[in-house]
This record gives sequence, C-alpha cells and structure tokens, in this order.
Amino acid sequence: MLDLKSIKKAQERLNGVAHHTPFSYAPILSEMSGYEVYLKKENLQETGAFKLRGAFNKIATLIENGKKGGVVAASAGNHAQGVAFSAKQFGIEATIVMPDSTPMNKIQGVERFGAKVILKGANYDEAYAYASEYTKEHELEFVHPFADDEVMSGQGTVAVEMLEEQKDLDAIVVCVGGGGLIAGMGVATKALSPSTKVIGASAKGAPAMKNSYDKKETVCSLSVKTIADGIAVRDASPITLKHILNTVDAFEVVCEDEIAAAILFLLEKQKVLVEGAGAVGVAALMHGKIDLPKGSKVGVVLSGGNIDVTMLSLIIEKGLVKSSRKMKLAVVMVDKPGSLMHFTELLSKVEANIVHIGYDRTSVDLEFGDATVSVFLETKGVEHQEEVRKALRENGFKFKETH
Repeated sequence: MLDLKSIKKAQERLNGVAHHTPFSYAPILSEMSGYEVYLKKENLQETGAFKLRGAFNKIATLIENGKKGGVVAASAGNHAQGVAFSAKQFGIEATIVMPDSTPMNKIQGVERFGAKVILKGANYDEAYAYASEYTKEHELEFVHPFADDEVMSGQGTVAVEMLEEQKDLDAIVVCVGGGGLIAGMGVATKALSPSTKVIGASAKGAPAMKNSYDKKETVCSLSVKTIADGIAVRDASPITLKHILNTVDAFEVVCEDEIAAAILFLLEKQKVLVEGAGAVGVAALMHGKIDLPKGSKVGVVLSGGNIDVTMLSLIIEKGLVKSSRKMKLAVVMVDKPGSLMHFTELLSKVEANIVHIGYDRTSVDLEFGDATVSVFLETKGVEHQEEVRKALRENGFKFKETH
C-alpha cells in the first residue's frame, strides 16, 4: 500500500544508503520565472538518479520477506543502475534487460555494480516483455520501474526531504514518464502539506501519461520519441495513474527544443549537469508553462544526470545556434585569388570568430567560376549576427544560413 506510513518506512530503509541530496535556491531561474525556485538535485545520487530510492526500498522489502534468490529489471538506464546498486548492497544477483539502443555509458553504469546485462528489444516496452518472460522462466523476482507500491514509496521520499527543508512550498514540479516518481511524491506531499500543488511535466514526444491524466483513464501511445529517454514510456500504468489523478493538480507538456534549452541553461547558468528527463521541470518553468501567482515558492526535481555525452554535445551545439552565439553560413563567391581573404577580413572587421570553414568549387549546383564557402562562426547575439549579415550584403556576397 502506498501512503505516508509506507513512505516513512522507506525513508528509514534508505537512511545511510541514498544521499540526502541538496535542495538549493536557484537565483537566476527565480529571476527568469518570477518564482522563488529551489532545485532538488537527484542527479547527485550515487547512481545519478532518484531511481535508487524505489529500487532499494523494493529489494529491501523482498529481503525482509525472505526472498533472496535474485531480481530482474527492465530499464533504459536509471532504474537499471538503481536495481544493480541495491542488489549489490544485499549480496544478491541482478539481471537487467535493456533495449538494444541503450547508450554505452548506461550499460557500463549497470555492469560496474556487478549486474548481468541482457540487450533485448528496440525500446523499453519490448525489453520489459522479455524481462517478464525471463523472470518467470528463472523463478526470480521482478522489480518494476514504477508500477509497484514499494517502488513508489521509495520515490516519495524525495518529497519528504524537500518539505523537511522548505515547509511552505507553494508547488512541486515533477517530471513524468511512467509516473512512479510523481505518484509517490504526490501522496507524500498531500499528506504532509495539502495546500502544496503537485505539478507534472512530461515530454511532448512521450504523451501517454499526460493523455491518460486528461482523459482520466489509461491511454497508451503507439510510439515515443524524445531526448528525455528517462521518461520515454509508451504504455500508461493504471496503478500510477490512480495516484496521479488523486494528487496531481496540473499536468504540463514541453517540447524537445524546450528540454534542450533547459539542459543548456542548467549547465551554463546553474553549473548542474542533467539528462533530458531531469530538465523537464525546469523547461516548464523557463517557457511559461507553470501557472502560479508571481513570487510563489516552487521546488523542482532534477531527476537524473545520466546524459549520453554524444547527445550532450549535440544539445550544446544546437543550443548555441538557437541562442545566436553561433551561426552557420553558406556563402557564394568568385573563385579567384584573394576572394577568400577578402571574405575573412570582412568577418574579422565585424569581430565574428571563424571556428570552422570549408571551400567547395566542384559542386554541380555552382556556376562555372564560383565557389561555396561553408563557415561556422562564433557570435555575440542577435544584434551581432545582424551586423554580420549587413556587412556581407553590403559587400556583394550571396549567402544563406544553415542549421
């Protein structure tokens, strides 16, 4: 049963195991949003995400009931690491089924705790189906990532910690995928501080739980596509939905560009590294999705920090372009000595720094005697980029911007 008593019991089990992560004031985000914002940094857990809490509480309960034969889990990463870590703590075997496309850093994160990894399926749901069969075949215990009372109770301890430090929170913003985190936190919040609003935030590319919340019944998606892989859940759970409908006051959605902007903002302005799911709540605040009175005291959960470095690099590059700090140009010029020098001198005069340049004179799209220069520039914002465009036009260069 999921209630305050079960959450408090989970907190006892987690004492000395899960980090009591910082719940810190965020001045820049507060100024930007108009709220008094505090960030709960679950990305600083030993496994890099809040999932450790629920996994440990579930396995601890199994051990207390004499079930020591081993556990199985299906996960794209964070739950997997939580289960692997917890199993190691109790000295039992763990088998984790992960989708074939799981990033190597998450596979290695699981293996470093001694768990066995099986790669199976194109997505989480296919991995889950295989894990269920594997569990029955080998007579083991399955640790569900969200639709389990003990797992949800463990996740609810996040809200308990937040309200212990800031008793007068007006709202808590929580990312939502399968719903285990917000279900546990919702139950804890309404028991400890009924006036505190619980607000869910999910990715537009993984809409199952948002659609279920709106229709008040489980609505599964045909597919999911989002950089927030930690909440990329296709099928909604009636178990978590029941608690969400009882405790969640509002449910918002953010798009991929908004999530990416929040990741970059947290990295650059807050000096905090989060994954896509961990940035969803901040994205909702940054882009005006949260409707609260100005000055409200808001806690936001940074659920995890296990981002693939390749994805992070892509987000940074795209973010710099969108924030007008980098621009890509394809410039047509006469293919003769001195043309390229004239072009680069012009960029130097307007103080645009060249970070990459390419010269093509062979494209079939070019007229004879012309060449295309592709150039990647560092710029200082919208006005500076307009200055670059003006200088090129005044000097007769034909160009187009690429992304």
